[in-house]
Amino acid sequence: MPRFWVLSKVEALPQSPCPPLDDADWPEQISDLRDGFAGALNVYRTMAHNPALLRAWAPLRQHVVKDSQLGPVRSEVVILRTGLRLGSEYEWAHHVSRARALGLKDDRIAAIAGMPDGEDGLIVRAVDALIDDKHLSLEQEAELAAVIGREAVIDLIATVGFYSVLGYLLRTYQTPIDAHVAAEMEASPLGAQPF
Repeated sequence: MPRFWVLSKVEALPQSPCPPLDDADWPEQISDLRDGFAGALNVYRTMAHNPALLRAWAPLRQHVVKDSQLGPVRSEVVILRTGLRLGSEYEWAHHVSRARALGLKDDRIAAIAGMPDGEDGLIVRAVDALIDDKHLSLEQEAELAAVIGREAVIDLIATVGFYSVLGYLLRTYQTPIDAHVAAEMEASPLGAQPF
């Protein structure tokens, strides 16, 4: 079993060179994105330091987050495992919150930090293979495709890539967990936290 939960935290920067932008500093060229998804979360307020990237990110985000063939529950399994493996406390906390909102119980969410059984385990092993081996074996791809469909397998691969980029950004710039999610995690922690 991978020892992802013992990854050392990135040492806190004295001051991040890219803190989440507030409304007063929001770039004019992406002003239309501020009142939507981009202004709602610190991850995108951090990405707003590169307006062209955030603009280009929006359509891919629509597919990965909203229109994926994985569906919302499988997507959360993929995202939780990816965030965990990357050591991204931000992604883990935010997607524990999203998974709960979708009706996933805390014991199922916590199992994703280990090696769950069934379809969740199949998905977790796929995420691990992508991170560790940089690909799925043909046997693993075929097993996944038989259970979730080939389009969903491709969306799984894209989701791991998408959230890996976000994880790198979040960890590099020490982006703080959004206040409403931090308050939820404080009020209703998920047993033993993996970080």
